[in-house]
Amino acid sequence: MLLDVIRWLIRRERLFRALNPLFGLYNPFLREFRDDPYPIYRRLRENAPVYRSPVFRAWICTRHEDVTRVLRDPNFSSDRTSIETNWFQRALFSSLRPEFIEAIQRNLLMLDAPDHTRIRNLVNKAFTRRVVDGLRPRIESQVEELLDAVEPSGEMNLVRDFASPLPITVIAELLGVPPEDRARFKRWSDDLIALLDPFNAPKGLAGAQDAFGELSVYLRGVFAERRRDPRDDVVSRLLAAEEGGDALTEAELISTSMIILGAGHETTTKLIGNAVLALLRNPGERKRLRDDPSLVHSAVEEFLRYDSPVQMTDRVAVEDCEIGGKCIRKGQVVVVLLGAANRDPEVFPDPDRLDLARPHNPHLSFGQGGHFCLGAQ
Repeated sequence: MLLDVIRWLIRRERLFRALNPLFGLYNPFLREFRDDPYPIYRRLRENAPVYRSPVFRAWICTRHEDVTRVLRDPNFSSDRTSIETNWFQRALFSSLRPEFIEAIQRNLLMLDAPDHTRIRNLVNKAFTRRVVDGLRPRIESQVEELLDAVEPSGEMNLVRDFASPLPITVIAELLGVPPEDRARFKRWSDDLIALLDPFNAPKGLAGAQDAFGELSVYLRGVFAERRRDPRDDVVSRLLAAEEGGDALTEAELISTSMIILGAGHETTTKLIGNAVLALLRNPGERKRLRDDPSLVHSAVEEFLRYDSPVQMTDRVAVEDCEIGGKCIRKGQVVVVLLGAANRDPEVFPDPDRLDLARPHNPHLSFGQGGHFCLGAQ
């Protein structure tokens, strides 16, 4: 019920505009923030780089230096269950089944060492550079198939016809899903995306919970089959991953697969969409890349910096500490705005300009530290 009320409120733009003074410098519910958050990020960086939000009861960090520290410092935890008065978590979890709550709280994104280190080391064995390089021919083939399908009409919906089906097909193949099951697989992935933005999801987390239940049943069947007959896919490698006699449990296998599916699909779709939009708005850089395709590697890094698919994440302070002259108390939440840090002029000269040959690009779109993105390769 609480979640429904919050979602209803979020859709009332006029209400949040009227309440804007209460939010202070940071109100992510306003349309102008959703359309273009970067002017607001700039205002925060310049006036209150470490800002205490009175509404969210959280610290907001926008400078590259501060965001990097929070992501790397073990004094900031990824375990959100340590927040004693987490109204956000109560609202999200109030009507969910225990097994789904456990899958959310016990996945790689929410764990600290030593649990995170153990699972991460095992999962890394299935995501070696050799495995990623081996995917390249199939990805290129899939790109050609998707473009061939729309070429006769002379037009396309970028997200529907390309940016969404490409990553879901690649991830389905990674997890050993046969072509005849991919429609179901995409539906599950679309529903699991709600985990990344539950307040704006039409069904809240109810759809994601149903998708998790169906996907769990399906994956258990895949796991059983791969144990009998291992293949050259990530599922077989995850099942075979072992270190010092330790292996992933069934629950960890399902949770990891869910993260690969949900996070990998949505972020890649957004990156493709954001990159094409940036090229359309910057015809000079588009011509530059077309004339010199060797820029593609630095171009991808610049797309990640310029308009990151993931704009923010958060951590919880384990002990009292100081950031940017502000005292952060144990148990307080610190929200790091990756999109703001990626346009910090102290690190990136002329940060609002798209530069596909930017020579020094330490963007934070993949995170930092132990939680550096598993799919970065």
